[in-house]
Amino acid sequence: MYEGAVLIVDDDEGMRKSLAVTLRHDGYKVYCAENGMAALEKVKDEEVQIVILDLKMPGPDGLETLKRIKAFRNNIPVIMITGFGSIETAVEAMKLGAFDYVTKPFETTQIKAIVKNALKLQALAKENEYLKGALQERFQLGSIIGKSPKMQEIYDLIDKVAPTDATVVLLGESGTGKELVAKCIHYNSPRRNGPFIKLNCAALPEGVLDSELFGHEKGAFTGATVQRLGRFELAHGGTIFLDEIGDISPATQVRLLRVLQEREFERVGGTQTIKTDARIIVATNKDLEREMLAGRFREDLYYRLNVIRIFMPPLRERMEDIPLLVDYFLKEFCALHQKHVTQVAPDAMKALMSYRWPGNIRELRNVIERGVVLATGDLVTVDLLPEEITTSCPDGRRHRFEHGKTLKDVVDEVVEEVEREVILDALSKCGWRQAKVAGLLGISEKTLYNKMQKYHIRQERDEIRCHGPS
Repeated sequence: MYEGAVLIVDDDEGMRKSLAVTLRHDGYKVYCAENGMAALEKVKDEEVQIVILDLKMPGPDGLETLKRIKAFRNNIPVIMITGFGSIETAVEAMKLGAFDYVTKPFETTQIKAIVKNALKLQALAKENEYLKGALQERFQLGSIIGKSPKMQEIYDLIDKVAPTDATVVLLGESGTGKELVAKCIHYNSPRRNGPFIKLNCAALPEGVLDSELFGHEKGAFTGATVQRLGRFELAHGGTIFLDEIGDISPATQVRLLRVLQEREFERVGGTQTIKTDARIIVATNKDLEREMLAGRFREDLYYRLNVIRIFMPPLRERMEDIPLLVDYFLKEFCALHQKHVTQVAPDAMKALMSYRWPGNIRELRNVIERGVVLATGDLVTVDLLPEEITTSCPDGRRHRFEHGKTLKDVVDEVVEEVEREVILDALSKCGWRQAKVAGLLGISEKTLYNKMQKYHIRQERDEIRCHGPS
């Protein structure tokens, strides 16, 4: 297998042969051309990856040949060979798109290093293009699963909003797919080739959040040993997605309002005003209007953000989408875990359709992953589902008489289920900040920790992993 295909273009036969022998010895496939016209034919007919081009040749010279090669295949790296005294011409070649140049006489190690570097950068560029294409394909509208009327409305909104630069607010409970919608908007917009930068605002205290959003200068605070770019700078030309926007402090709200109004900011500890060109998409599981009326969210910021609102319905309000989601997750996790699980057993599907899904799509995804991992055949059977799902009624609570259980036993179970759901909901809405949750629930952090252990509640990689004991 060849390391790469190189075309050597030089009217000096001795130079052509010498370079060809050197590069073939290193594993390259080598083509040769004695003038510019022959070189263009080779580029058109062969899979040439690198061109080594002499600057001084009869007929079309090196510069003219470079222009024609770039007009035909702009992404092909061209290395210019120039003689002593023609450095200015070599610089002109670089302006025309040459990758690099070497001056005669040169060491073969020098030209080999440049060829190797050019191939590496070419491979990285191709990989980058592939990944961009894969991302755009992954976040097409078809990547959002659902046929329910509420989801059809969301598809229509995304289709209308994506081509614009309008600010978007995504509303809905945790786990309903707000980030996926944000990505779909970005990758279906004119900014699709720019960066998509995300930040969970609830996960960071005020000082750290400001630094993350706007960056900081060296020496701005203890530990700021180097200058750091903020998310707004990193998102320039693309989209910034701010999750849990309802949890930011009043001071940060003021700074964010300025960015929305003026499209400018200063880094923490800095004086230079920085312009930003980033589309802003925000998300929250809070009722921002209620937060505004309560004085916890600025009115002017609320109206600045509230251009386009998209409400993501909880899974319990789009139950007809569960079979589609289950099928999608089965395929995803079969591929990930190299299993062959083709479907969910009818009684298991009935249990999934009867559950209330407080964790929404994220919880369903975790349940299906669990089923795929534990399945020994091609079915996810009902015994592989968590207990809270298999024992739930349509309203999400257990009210069944079972032999051997007293009324107190049943009541205790119901209380535990409600307690677990309340804790999970509070954690989700507070960004998993346990101190805040404990204060809101009127219990100590130690008590909260013990209850989380009891109910097997934990957060991993920003996703809820919350299953009952197996």
